[in-house]
Amino acid sequence: MAEPAKEMAQQTEDRLEDLAETVREKFDKVTEGTFRERITEGRFADQVDHGVDQARAETQRKRD
Repeated sequence: MAEPAKEMAQQTEDRLEDLAETVREKFDKVTEGTFRERITEGRFADQVDHGVDQARAETQRKRD
């Protein structure tokens, strides 16, 4: 009786490992294009620059 339980547990573990691999692959596929493109196109740099520009504008208004 213990043997079928071990086989069932092993099969379940194998299926979970396959599922985890599938999820990793799909996540990489989904995030690869968008995240990689944002970095290479400089979208994150634009956000930082925008924040710096706002800080400069606020500093300038305080001086005036």
